[in-house]
Amino acid sequence: MLNKLAVDFSVTSGRPDKQRTDFVVVGVYESGKLSVAACALNREGDGALAEVVKRGGIDGKLGSTLLLPYVPKLPCSRVLLVGLGKEKDFHGAEYRKVCQAAGTALAGLKPTEVVVYLPELYVRDRSLGWKVEQAVIAFSEALYRFEPFKSRRESTGPVRIALGVPGRGELKDGETGLERGRAIAAGLVLTRDLANLPGNICTPSYLADVAQQLAEGTESQADILDETQIAELKMGAFLAVAQGSVQPPRLIVLEHRGAADPDEAPVVLVGKGVTFDAGGISLKPAADMDAMKYDMAGAAALFGVFRAVQALALPLNLVVVVPACENLPSGQALRPGDIVTTMSGQTIEVLNTDAEGRLLLCDALTYAQQRFKPAVLIDVATLTGACVVALGNVASGLFCNKQALVRELIAAGEDSGDRVWPMPLFDEYQKQLDSPFADLANIGGKAAGSITAACFLSRFAGETDWAHLDIAGTASRKEGATGRPVRMLLQYLQQRAERRSGPARATAPAEDSAALLWESAGR
Repeated sequence: MLNKLAVDFSVTSGRPDKQRTDFVVVGVYESGKLSVAACALNREGDGALAEVVKRGGIDGKLGSTLLLPYVPKLPCSRVLLVGLGKEKDFHGAEYRKVCQAAGTALAGLKPTEVVVYLPELYVRDRSLGWKVEQAVIAFSEALYRFEPFKSRRESTGPVRIALGVPGRGELKDGETGLERGRAIAAGLVLTRDLANLPGNICTPSYLADVAQQLAEGTESQADILDETQIAELKMGAFLAVAQGSVQPPRLIVLEHRGAADPDEAPVVLVGKGVTFDAGGISLKPAADMDAMKYDMAGAAALFGVFRAVQALALPLNLVVVVPACENLPSGQALRPGDIVTTMSGQTIEVLNTDAEGRLLLCDALTYAQQRFKPAVLIDVATLTGACVVALGNVASGLFCNKQALVRELIAAGEDSGDRVWPMPLFDEYQKQLDSPFADLANIGGKAAGSITAACFLSRFAGETDWAHLDIAGTASRKEGATGRPVRMLLQYLQQRAERRSGPARATAPAEDSAALLWESAGR
């Protein structure tokens, strides 16, 4: 079955030197200064931690780790020291890196019980709740495993991690951060699980079933449009991509009406849902084609965002739209040179059937505008290899028609550690899409490939505040799906909701709906 959270989190105000557990995690600065919790362990352990630092066992550089398999007089089995870097430079980004480093180190040690005293660290302008939330996300990500298809699984059960807070008075703030962290981590797990699934399991119909499971038993709504309904909407570009596969396409719509006014203009997120992309007639090279199961990572990310928004009960209206299909070669597949008519009425000359994502998205963008009249429209897609060349796997490409929205999304990326980088949308690039036979071509040549792809989509965004996120370089790596840009989008949505209604309260995450679906399928 698909994963639930791999970690059972809690908060504790217990003293670090009294913890009977597998691991206690504490920090040490580059100067050799021990954190408060580390000092407590050092006192009880007859100065053992200070002696290790003095002898150069750990230099305290940011993200360095050292496992102490035994410290005298301590009830815990082992102590993990984590380098905190320079104390004066220890800010939010550094705190996240420390949590990630500790989680990565623990993942290789296969722990069962851990007490982490990183939330006690001083981080300028950050609350205890924020520190707990970030620790939950970081440790959940580090300890994530995807093993439903392995007959012998490495993980034996959830790891229990208690996050230490300075005292009983801080437990309430810690619990608030814990709930928020759990909600976000659950969204990330759902995203990574869906993206990691093979194409023979995760079909367009499978994604539609997951969407229905997400809405079931909640105040959210799921609408699934089949091939006939899609045709009635005259989504000729979307259907043209889907026609090469025996798997029927689905247009998936999820609605969360959390604003005080249910009719308030929503934020609409559109996600590319190509569950397997062979390139169509413009067939991709065989090498690494297995990674094309990740071509629905945009859709997976939006499912994760929606799941977290539900759990956080964000007071805003959110709509997720996912056009889902496969892009395969066959006797009835779309051909290079074909001309298709979009829902907007614009015609497209298809010069390359492997530039299919924009054909799905253009119809979905038109649908989103006509049906929902969004306040903000953002599409998320593994769209171009050119974006990977430009930005690698560090930042997602950001293309946007409003500078205010650019600033908000960049800030959300910086705050969440899930960064985006703005790219140009100059009118001069539009000429590359000219076609002698149709209103526009679906590619603009080799030069500026990610920009001309965004320019193509801009033709269907109209005057709506619109952004396009190209996540081709950030959505996955060799080890599997990353879950990006879930954290950035959630940060943006949380900030937007707080500007309008004040801070949201998290609700307890429900049973993982994808896991329920997996079990119901008898896998």
